[in-house]
Amino acid sequence: MKYSRLTKEQFEELHKEFINFLATQSITADEWAKLKTEKPEVAEQELDVFSDLVWEGVLTAAKYLEHISPQNIHLFALNEDHMHLIGIKINKPIDVTTKDGFNWLRNNLMDESVEFMQAKKDYTEDKNLDKFKLIQQGSAITKGELYQYMNKLIN
Repeated sequence: MKYSRLTKEQFEELHKEFINFLATQSITADEWAKLKTEKPEVAEQELDVFSDLVWEGVLTAAKYLEHISPQNIHLFALNEDHMHLIGIKINKPIDVTTKDGFNWLRNNLMDESVEFMQAKKDYTEDKNLDKFKLIQQGSAITKGELYQYMNKLIN
């Protein structure tokens, strides 16, 4: 398994897609029920393969990631051949994960306690795995509005 297995909730949400996936494997509903009881390891493998297919599609489509912690914001643009990072560090006891803290940042972007940095990183041979690792570390896929705003502000 390349990524991680989808959660029970994610499988429930993708129920129709999973049925279609099983159909492409020529597995009927009855055969699936039988497989789960008689050959659970094979059923587990099917769940893993489906999970990887879903992750592959999601990661390929992802264009932006955000990771926000109390004093740091990391905004990633997932370009074709590299990632571009905008990092924001707040050197004050302000928690930007709260509404008040984020509003403070928005109103004080030019405060001396706010540091901006930028970096470019080329992908490894597996671009989607690079993205997945950032998600595992707490990043979330976004539409990139915050990245685009900050990019215009500092460039």
